[in-house]
Formats: sequence, structure tokens, C-alpha cells
Amino acid sequence: MQPIKVQRKIEPFIVFFVIASTQLGVGMLGFQRIVAASAGYDAWISVVIAGIATNTVMFLIYKMLKEEADLVSIHQQVFGKWLGGMFNLLFVVYFGYALLTVARSYIEVVQVWMFPDLNVFWFTLFFFILVFYVVNSGFRVISGLSFFSIVLPLYLILVFLFILPYTDFRNFLPIYDHSIKEILQATKDLTVITLGYETILVFYPFIKNGQKSEKWAHFGLLFTTFIYLYITFLTFAYFSEEQLKETIWPTLSMLKIVQFPFIERFEYISIVNWYIIIIPNVCIYLWCASRLLKRTVNIQQRKSVVGLLFILLFLIPQLETRYQVDVLNDYIQKIGFAVNYLYIPLLFVLLLIVKKVKNKR
Repeated sequence: MQPIKVQRKIEPFIVFFVIASTQLGVGMLGFQRIVAASAGYDAWISVVIAGIATNTVMFLIYKMLKEEADLVSIHQQVFGKWLGGMFNLLFVVYFGYALLTVARSYIEVVQVWMFPDLNVFWFTLFFFILVFYVVNSGFRVISGLSFFSIVLPLYLILVFLFILPYTDFRNFLPIYDHSIKEILQATKDLTVITLGYETILVFYPFIKNGQKSEKWAHFGLLFTTFIYLYITFLTFAYFSEEQLKETIWPTLSMLKIVQFPFIERFEYISIVNWYIIIIPNVCIYLWCASRLLKRTVNIQQRKSVVGLLFILLFLIPQLETRYQVDVLNDYIQKIGFAVNYLYIPLLFVLLLIVKKVKNKR
């Protein structure tokens, strides 16, 4: 791998914003209904467990990156050039599928809440033009956008406090009313909103003094865990379990009661603000997929970006129904769980074995 110029690298503390921006996406709008279906209002425990699990996997990732430069070099070290290349391409598909899920899920929210007659193709086209411009500008620009995607919407944390007069925290009683199996199932269901931090396996070489960024990566994961826990508590106190079963996007539904003298439908403002949150999410996935293609098959990154966007531009309009979008999210949840909690720990163990064997030789 050619050395990365210092001018193209980011400071270690910026990793906090990049990691947080990958996890705070469209899944935040409706995860509460999914986890409550598995563990009821004990699902807040699942949020805590998910936060611990992601930090554990991040610890393993940094241990691997201490030995090797990025995912491509790890695969090459463990599996060799050709088999490692195949695994790289599987990650290209994985990141592309995650991008497809995020983009289509957000477009569905825009369709349902704002513009029912929205032309999906044209909306996606203009959205992807902006994404191409950002990704083509380099990883530093993406990381800068990640910073703003966290800082600018922070006011929403205070806006959610408007629902406090309508909450009843007795909904949580009795605490721990579900089995460990149900709570762990809800933790697994949370996978879809905790994905994204594994992208550091690809962009790690673009961090100055990479190992110094580890604490910032963990802080980013803790920050997103706090945000999800905060929203979970407010949602469970606001909705009864029966109401929550019938509410697809609880986060937006709560914002419907927020009114100002100059704004009547605040949830519209929130949906537009989510656009700022979604863009770096999509850009990071696209950048990682194109970067892996460049490192594996030596395709110019700009060309691979264009090719991936054309494929997704064709696929997104084909997903027209709520059922199809649900299936999309179900599959990314299952694939993401396998990648983060099965494959990455296995890769860590294999890398340790390979290193020990080589050291003995």
C-alpha cells in the first residue's frame, strides 16, 4: 500500500465524529418498536448490552490494526492474496448493501411523511450527485461533514424534552420482567442501528497517529449508546406497549407534539435535518466500498464510485413497498450481526494464530 500523504489524513479526535455519524442514521427513527417487540420495556437493558458489545468489537479491531494497516492487509496476511481479495470484495458488497438500506429507508420516510407522490428515481439521482461530490472530494471532506452531522442536530436532544409532560415512567415497572433470551434477542435486533463503526477497518490509514484515536473511537460509541438510551427511555415513557406496536417511526411521532409560534409541524424540520445526518453515513459506506475496490482490483476510486452509484440508482426505485424495505432492513441486520460479532472476532483470532506461527518460524 502506498503511504498516505499527511495532508489527506484527519486528526485522531475527528474519529469521534466519524464513528458517531456512522451509527446515528435513519434507524434512530424506528428502532424502539423493533426492540420492544422482543423484550418489551426491558429493552433499555439491550441498548446497554449493545453498547458494551460494540466497544468490545472496537477493542478487537484496534488490536488488529496495531499489527496491520487496514482490512485489505489483514485479509492478505490471514488468507493470502487471492482468497483475501475475495473477502475484500464481499466487504464491498456488504458496504454497498448497507448504503442501499440507509438511502432507501430515508427516502421511504420522506415519501410517507412529506411527499407521497415523490419520484424516487429523480430524488435518488439528485441525492447521489451530492454524495458523489462529497466522496470525490476525499475522506477529509467526509469527516468534516461527519462533524457537522453531529454538532448541528444536537439541539434535537433538548427538543425531545417537550414530551416530558406527557410521559409516564411507571411504564418501566416491573423492571427485568423478561428472560435473558428475550433481552439478548432485542440486543441482536439493535444490530441494524449499531452498524457502521467497522468502517474504521478501511479508513484507519487516513488517521494521523492511528493508535491515539482509539479512545476517541470508544467515546464515539459511548456517545451513540447514550443517545439511543436517552431516546429509548423517552419513547417507552411516552407510548404504551400497545401504542408502540402500531407506530412505525416512534421518534418522529413524538416530535409531532412539538409546536412553536412560527412552526406548526416540527417533524418536517426534523426530517430535513436528518438529511444532514444521513449524507455522511452514505458517503462513508460508499467511500469504503470504492476504497476496497481500488486496493483489491486496482480500479480508480472515482470510477468505482460512479459505477456503484449507477448500480444503486437502478436498484433503489425497484424497492417500492414497505414490505420490501422491511426485508432490506432484516437482511442487513442479519448480515451486520454476522460481520461484527462473528467474523471480526474470528478474524482477530486467525490473525493472532498467523502471527504466532510466523514468529516461531
